[in-house]
Amino acid sequence: MPVEYKDYYRILGVPKEAKTEDIKRAYRKLARQHHPDLNKGADAERRFKEVNEANEVLSDPDKRKRYDQLGPDWERFARGSGGRPGQGGFQWVFTGTPGSGAQDVSDFSDFFRTIFGDVGGFPGSGGEARRSPNGRSRVRRHAGEDLESEVEITLADASKGTQRSIEIRREDGASRRLDVRIPAGVRDGQRIRLAGQGGPGGGGGPAGDLYLRIRVHPHPFFRREGDDIHAELPVALHEAILGAEVTVPTLKGRVALRVPPETQNGRVIRLAGQGMPRSGGGHGDMFVTVKVVLPQKLNEEEREAVQKLAARRANEDVRSHLL
Repeated sequence: MPVEYKDYYRILGVPKEAKTEDIKRAYRKLARQHHPDLNKGADAERRFKEVNEANEVLSDPDKRKRYDQLGPDWERFARGSGGRPGQGGFQWVFTGTPGSGAQDVSDFSDFFRTIFGDVGGFPGSGGEARRSPNGRSRVRRHAGEDLESEVEITLADASKGTQRSIEIRREDGASRRLDVRIPAGVRDGQRIRLAGQGGPGGGGGPAGDLYLRIRVHPHPFFRREGDDIHAELPVALHEAILGAEVTVPTLKGRVALRVPPETQNGRVIRLAGQGMPRSGGGHGDMFVTVKVVLPQKLNEEEREAVQKLAARRANEDVRSHLL
């Protein structure tokens, strides 16, 4: 039976002058589209092997050059070189730089094996091909591509942990949905690894991993530093002077805070254990900075009271330490 010529450019859907990155992009899209683990169609496995073979040749400069030199009239050149295709006289055995294939060479067509032989290292497998019991080269499996996606959460979500349903889209337009548990205490910019949820592997290799990068929205009241939480607490003038018990919001809920008498503006009060969960157990602390708010629109009686206070404190110089 005559060996059928394979138009690798047509198989990948790229022009003959396509750049290597365009070829790899087309290959990734088609490989995912026809991967037997994702596509249960009757023709999927054959197309997957065909796409791998085309990529093995076109993504490698040496193989591609030899393939282009032969062209569709390859049999005439083969016979002119002193042999007949597949009968020993014409066989280029490739042993140079690996390309990008990652499957058993026996899965490749007679056309491929006639031109390039059954020997050679194939990339994505970690190095050289291995010899199988039947004498043909078998390439090691390789893991699929690692993927990354962003997940946006609130600081409250980061404090108590949350669950998100995320959609993973492939280059061929297909998608799948995953329910992901985000642990308590997660930080902005942190990556969470989901093993085996990335791109499909080649040659029966394992799937890659999915990495979720966490983005925590800024909070209008709380500011995180490590496992501690910082916040400003508005306090009325009379509360700062006389002392008071005020209610303070925390990530766990509202708590009572005692403001000592004669509390100065800018004083920091610590609330133990009201911060973020720590990886080793327990929680950080919350630090509240007092912000004294001066009264406005004083009535006559209030203004007189302040004037009396000013008269009693006339000799007090609060700026003496600056001199």
